[in-house]
Amino acid sequence: MSLNQNSGSPAPRKNENELLLGRFTRRNFVKTVGLGAAASLLPNVIVRGDEPAAAVPEVQSEKLVEKLHASFSPEQKAAVCFDWNHLRDGSPLRLRVANNWQITDQLIRSDFYTKDQQEMIEAIVFNIYSPEWREKIRQEMNDDCGGFGEEHSLAIFGKPGSDKFEFVFTGRHLTVRCDGNTTENVAFGGPIFYGHDPHGEFNEPADHPDNVFWEQAVVANKLYEMLDGKQRTIALHKTLPAEDQVHFRGKDAEIPGLRVSEMSADQRQHMELVLKSLVGPYRHTDQAEVMTCLAAQGGLENCRLVFYQPGDIGEDQVWDNWRLEGPAFVWHYRGAPHVHVWANVADDPNVKISTG
Repeated sequence: MSLNQNSGSPAPRKNENELLLGRFTRRNFVKTVGLGAAASLLPNVIVRGDEPAAAVPEVQSEKLVEKLHASFSPEQKAAVCFDWNHLRDGSPLRLRVANNWQITDQLIRSDFYTKDQQEMIEAIVFNIYSPEWREKIRQEMNDDCGGFGEEHSLAIFGKPGSDKFEFVFTGRHLTVRCDGNTTENVAFGGPIFYGHDPHGEFNEPADHPDNVFWEQAVVANKLYEMLDGKQRTIALHKTLPAEDQVHFRGKDAEIPGLRVSEMSADQRQHMELVLKSLVGPYRHTDQAEVMTCLAAQGGLENCRLVFYQPGDIGEDQVWDNWRLEGPAFVWHYRGAPHVHVWANVADDPNVKISTG
């Protein structure tokens, strides 16, 4: 999952900072272009197979946040830029997460932002994801919101380029952040959310056709099939918690489910595949933050996996709802009636968040 995949053998590449901070926004890199045109314009453009590519240049999102922030007018800054510890309803706004919300009132695809700014925002967001997942994330946005920016908003906290800043992007079925690892003790800059309702029917059938995130549940359910009877008794629960209850319980709490350290060697190996599938959509820097946070709380072995009987669509015992949890790690997967996923990862269980 390299963040620097090239297509073909382009002409000598310009300095990345020149591309990024110079004339980058004068080109419509985030529109669909032909493969040949994309390769000739940017050596870093992501292209796959023989299909058109969303021409998102391989850049560091945080650098573009600096560029975006510098381009804002005083009126724009007043509307979407906040102090690091800005509060809403008594809680830090930058650490809020929800399944469908606007962190500010200004939609990306509106006259509030210039065309160049919209393109920069799109590049910031898609470079938070791994190249393999960008088309899937675009599909989610198309299905759930009518396209990128149509129902999305952003906020910037602190001063980009300083030792404390964060970009937060929100909308239906999405909360994602980038912070250059300036937010202490947490992965992803804070809790994140992703989901998908591909056909707009709210209630999905058991096999979740076209849901880009269902593959994560398939990997987890393969592990359930590997469990013996006693392990299944421990792992399967009859009570389903509220999906947004992803606050940390702490190291001394009784966390339900089957402890990873109590799995067999082959089961633990597959558990690593489950974790890989969960963090796979995101860039390597965020994946590394997750692993660092996990190590600080005893590793994956100190987490527990639980499946929930309620919400078993089709009553096929392919569990739609499940959860991986440790002292300061919560990844809650709700697959019924359609996919909602909440993730909250830190190296300290005392980190507080706001949900809803």
